[in-house]
Amino acid sequence: ADSGVMAIEHADFEGVERLALVTGGEITSTFDCPEKTKLGRCDLIEEIMIGEDKLLKFSGVALGEACTIVLRGATQQILDEAERSLHDALCVLAQTVKETRTVYGGGCSEMLMAEAVSQLAAKTPGKEAIAMEAFARALRMLPTIIADNAGFDSAHLVAQMRAAHTQGEKTTGLDMDQGTIGKMEQLGITESFQVKRQVLISGSEAAEMILRVDNIIKAAPRQRPADDRCH
Repeated sequence: ADSGVMAIEHADFEGVERLALVTGGEITSTFDCPEKTKLGRCDLIEEIMIGEDKLLKFSGVALGEACTIVLRGATQQILDEAERSLHDALCVLAQTVKETRTVYGGGCSEMLMAEAVSQLAAKTPGKEAIAMEAFARALRMLPTIIADNAGFDSAHLVAQMRAAHTQGEKTTGLDMDQGTIGKMEQLGITESFQVKRQVLISGSEAAEMILRVDNIIKAAPRQRPADDRCH
């Protein structure tokens, strides 16, 4: 400190790795050849307080290949839920980078798929048509769930969506910011194609697994000795 060199005490290796990523420096274990070591740079290093914890904040880094997201909540359950939601969002982003294709969101894709399945079910003879119609109904439940989770009248909004799709407005979906239906293309509401595909595959496999269950075996309840304390 007297020589103008700041040292960080109790830095874990994961934190050091992330610090090297953002500043562009190299991790070294000795100072034998400092002239051969690549130094990292940043504009500002400051100590900040978040709650009751003191943290070091590195600002103005050149690369920015890593960052820190601070989650705050009243209870541990809220923090856990926020962390899971953030993790899911990052996973969707990673999948979108690998597979850049997207589909319209807001329940628009589910409505289009349900319409296609219903049309095919009308042309299919036999009992297979019943299963196909049930699959179409399950797809139409997705917009209903989206509207219910947002606190809007799902029956009214989904009926409006179906009417719009019937009239040829194939990009119509749910606009949960306004509580109405809108054009997903104009609103820019899209979802990852890979994630949507995996949701359909997982849901279909779960339904098939349940249908294949022929019988459920239940264990007999454990016999408990009679309690004579109340007599």
